[in-house]
Amino acid sequence: MLNEEVLSDNSITDLARESYAPAPPTLQELAALAGVTFSGDAPWDIQVKSPTVYKRILTQGSLGFGEAYMDGLWESESLDQLFTRILQSDVDEKLVGWARFRLLGDMARHWLFNLQSIQRAFQVGEQHYDIGNDVFRSMLDRSMSYSCGYWRHADNLEQAQHDKLDLICHKLDLTPGEHLLEIGCGWGGLARHAARYFGVKVTGITVSREQQQLAQERCAGLPVNIELMDYRDLQGQYDKLVSVGMFEHVGPKNYRAYFDTAMRLLKDDGLFLLHTIGIHASSRTADSWIDKYIFPNGKLPSACEITSAIEKRFLIEDWHNFGQDYDRTLMAWWENFDNAWPQLAEKYDTRFYRMWKYYLLSCAGFFRSRQGQLWQLVLSKRDRTTMYHSRR
Repeated sequence: MLNEEVLSDNSITDLARESYAPAPPTLQELAALAGVTFSGDAPWDIQVKSPTVYKRILTQGSLGFGEAYMDGLWESESLDQLFTRILQSDVDEKLVGWARFRLLGDMARHWLFNLQSIQRAFQVGEQHYDIGNDVFRSMLDRSMSYSCGYWRHADNLEQAQHDKLDLICHKLDLTPGEHLLEIGCGWGGLARHAARYFGVKVTGITVSREQQQLAQERCAGLPVNIELMDYRDLQGQYDKLVSVGMFEHVGPKNYRAYFDTAMRLLKDDGLFLLHTIGIHASSRTADSWIDKYIFPNGKLPSACEITSAIEKRFLIEDWHNFGQDYDRTLMAWWENFDNAWPQLAEKYDTRFYRMWKYYLLSCAGFFRSRQGQLWQLVLSKRDRTTMYHSRR
C-alpha cells in the first residue's frame, strides 16, 4: 500500500543539504505507480539536479513540479512519455493529497469567483496569444491553426490542419452567400478558408489584439470582418456559428450564458459547430501550472457539463471525438518550435524555452493518456426542419 506519511518541512530541508539526496519514499512510491524512477535510466525517468524539487512537488503539486522544471532543477529525456505514464496511472490525482492546501485554495477560487467574467475576458489574450506572433508563426502550419489537426488521411501537419478546416466547413454544410460567425477566430485561418473555398461571408471575434491584426492582414480582400470583442457583446443573427478552441476559456459559471448567446445569434434553421478540448471526468479545478503560465482562467469541460448546459437549448446532431489526433498535433508543434529556437532565442530566454517545451510535451502526454479528449459537436435548434447528415 502507498505510504501515507508526509515529510515535515525540516526533514525535507535536511534532504536538500545533501547534493544527491534520494527522493522521499512517498514520492518514490508515487512515481513507481507510473513506472517512473528518480535518477533512473529510462527516457521517461526524472533526473533531479536539486533536492529542493521534492519539497516543491510535495507542497505545490503540479505548479511546483512545472516551475522546478522551468528553473532547470530536473530533466527528463522524454517529457511526453513521462506525462503519459503519470496521467495514465492517475498519479497526478494521488499527489493532490500532499498539496491539499493549495488545492483547496484553487477549488475555492473556482467555486467563489467567475474567473471568466467579461472583466477578465481579455486576460488570456494579453498573457498567451499576445506573446508574439513570431512564436506561433514558427510553431504552427501556414494556416496558423492553433487547435487539433485531423490526421485521418494526413501524414503532415499542413495537411492535417487543412483537412480539419475542410471537415468543419463540410459539417456546417456551408453554402455560398451564407454569413458565418466564428467565436474565437484566432489568426483567421478558418475564416479565410471558409470565405475562399466555400463562398461565405465571415465575422470573426477574438480577445487578442495580435490575433486581430494578423487575421485582418491574412484575410484582406475577402468578405471577412475581424472584431476585438467578447462573445457576450455580439448582436445580430447568422446562418451558421462555429467556435474552435475557445470554449475552454468560457468557464462552467458561464456555460449556460454562452449557449444562450449562441441560441440568440443563430438563425432557426442554422447549425452551430463547437470544437473543444474535453476532459475524461468533471473537475472543480484546472491544472495550476497551466492556469498560471499558459491559459489563465481556463477550464476544460467534461461531457456531462456540456450536455447539462445545452439541455433545453440545443439538440446534438453529431458528436465526434478525435482526441488522439491532438497528441500528434502537439508533437508536430514541438518539432517546429524546437527547430526554430535558434532564431527565437534572440528574443526569448531559456526559461521561456523550457516553459514552452513543458507545455507542449506535457499536453501531448495528457492526450496520449486519454485523460484529454477533442470533441466536435454539431448543434441545432429544435426549430430546424432540415435533416442533418454527418460529414466526416
